[in-house]
Amino acid sequence: MTDVVTLAKRLIEAESVTPARGCVFDAFEAMLAPLGFEVHRFIRGDGPEGSDEEPVENCFAIRRGPEGSKHFAFAGHLDVVPPGDGWSVDAFEPQVKSEPGGDLLYGRGAVDMKGSIASMVDAVAAIPAEAGTISFIITGDEEGPALHGTRALIDWMNEAGERPDLCLVGEPTSVNRLGDMVKIGRRGSINIWLEVEGRQGHVAYPHLADNPLPRMIGMLSELDELALDEGTEWFQASNLEITEFDVANRAHNVIPGKAKARISIRFNDLHTGAELAERVTAIAEKHGGSARPMISGESFLTPPGEFSDLVSQAVKAETGLLPELSTSGGTSDARFLKDLCPVIEFGLVNATMHKVDEAVAVADLRLLSNIYRRIAVAALEQ
Repeated sequence: MTDVVTLAKRLIEAESVTPARGCVFDAFEAMLAPLGFEVHRFIRGDGPEGSDEEPVENCFAIRRGPEGSKHFAFAGHLDVVPPGDGWSVDAFEPQVKSEPGGDLLYGRGAVDMKGSIASMVDAVAAIPAEAGTISFIITGDEEGPALHGTRALIDWMNEAGERPDLCLVGEPTSVNRLGDMVKIGRRGSINIWLEVEGRQGHVAYPHLADNPLPRMIGMLSELDELALDEGTEWFQASNLEITEFDVANRAHNVIPGKAKARISIRFNDLHTGAELAERVTAIAEKHGGSARPMISGESFLTPPGEFSDLVSQAVKAETGLLPELSTSGGTSDARFLKDLCPVIEFGLVNATMHKVDEAVAVADLRLLSNIYRRIAVAALEQ
């Protein structure tokens, strides 16, 4: 095996703007095969390019330990967001630059999350097969719609009878320094499209039209004033945000025939997506409108205990830090993986993820590999 920096470079240079397929999974498989992993790759989705149904590649790889041994899973994604303009280097030609604080590896995915996956592979290379069963649950659709990614992997695993005891997702959870934060849960997410039908007409003859805007404004005002909760011991308060408002009206003298809006709710474990959808739908109908909800994921919590202690001790052993346990931030594929087994997220410093000149400290890649190795070994020994 080559070192972790070389592994990260090999993944970064395999361009994989979401949804990922092909070359990046070829590179990943080539890393795992020499370590004794059975690699299973499959594609889901059959729609046109740019659609939510666009084909997605997924990978489940496993190296089986002795009969009856524990099964520990690493999880993550090989797709990345588009690079955007303004890079000082080519986003898909990884480069190491010497900076005042130490060497940095530049490239799209260096932090989110090809660097973490390289550290996982490097960690496993140092763990003997007899230590127990280790698997990788890797998707090509985390940064996109996530319809044919990790959920499809879970379906595949259920059919194959593969179920880990614990799972670690390599999302970039650290804030200021590697190891300062571990995610033990996430809030749920729901988007709801709202619509009010009216009747188009001339503004000078309002009695011949039906303006939908006052009803939509009333609906949004009531929704905006909702106080969903005040938070819980482990979760911040749920929040509802108006994210879109549109009447498609290009004329100043026309009463529009329809008003549309969208809201997004991030919610804690006091709610379910279905309950919130029902509540918003009732308010929409009260104002003469309709609602179309899409639940992206439910909230989840892996309660502090043996697993979080194990992760925290591994971080402390390598960094001297005792990480904060948190449920802050956006969603991740952990919202699906929690249906398999207890799941925790831990990875690199997230300061440059999704940004131009995304970069990771080379020292952090090596340190993360050591932490991941400690976590996996300890999990297999439980």
